Amino acid sequence: MSILIALSSMLVELAIGYPQRLFRLIGHPVTWIGRLIALADARCNVETLSPGARRLNGALSLAVILMLAGLAGWLIQTALSGWAGLLVAALAGSSLIAQRSLASHVKAVADGLDAGGLPEGRRAVSQIVGRDPESLDEAGVSRAAIESLAENCSDGVVAPVFWLAVGGLAGGALYKAANTADSMLGHKTARHLHFGWAAARFDDLINLPASRLTAFLFIAAAFFMRDASAGAAWRAVRRDARHHRSPNAGWPEAAMAGALGLALAGPRRYGGEVVDDAVMGDGGRRGANAGDIRRALTLYRIADGLLIALSAIAAGVWFLVF
Repeated sequence: MSILIALSSMLVELAIGYPQRLFRLIGHPVTWIGRLIALADARCNVETLSPGARRLNGALSLAVILMLAGLAGWLIQTALSGWAGLLVAALAGSSLIAQRSLASHVKAVADGLDAGGLPEGRRAVSQIVGRDPESLDEAGVSRAAIESLAENCSDGVVAPVFWLAVGGLAGGALYKAANTADSMLGHKTARHLHFGWAAARFDDLINLPASRLTAFLFIAAAFFMRDASAGAAWRAVRRDARHHRSPNAGWPEAAMAGALGLALAGPRRYGGEVVDDAVMGDGGRRGANAGDIRRALTLYRIADGLLIALSAIAAGVWFLVF
């Protein structure tokens, strides 16, 4: 049943996304989880506590948030049985996946560069990355969009699908809660270095399988794309992925870079500070442009199609066996 929920959730999200009218009416699961995380941060992340106490509070807060999210997912999935239950679970699960919105936000960067030049490209890319947009030239804007597409394909698509397939709606909700906690708390700032430690480490752990699977999906997708190289993608992953400062982001970024013949990552500016990172796709072209963003989107869509196909095959095998 979990595999069917994952497959159905992908198909529903691909078909309708998350309707804006519904968002205005009730919000979104991520916003609900975000309110819980913000409340925990305000109440439990007390600056006068010792680093050890703040780290413990962060771990306990994360455990409570995960328990609530998992319980909510389990209750929704078990409230109805049969095909009605599957439909409800698929509708709920689709809200945890970002196939359509990810492609839309990245496409907006390419459209902005083509229609309005660098200012519009900077404005669009500021919606999806945390780095300083005013410090980016056209190549920097383009690389930022492609890097975001690669990393968020793993975090926003493959990982929630993977955990939906493993643990049903409860597994998907647990993953989304952990990932949201990391995005809000997992920063090496004075406020969150200790309180967000558990969220950052747990997010690293649960993204390990999806980041590797995403890289292999990009490599496989390159086989079906005329101007991409599966061999170069494989070599880039083997050579570069482990050098990324993130234990997970390097895998999809290296695969994307190698497939498209680009050099991604490297030194980047966040909040006025330069973060020195290894280059993914070492030896590739740094001068990316709007056309490269569109090539990356093509690779992403093929990889997404392969993920849907794999899920359908797994669901078919489940039906045959059980």
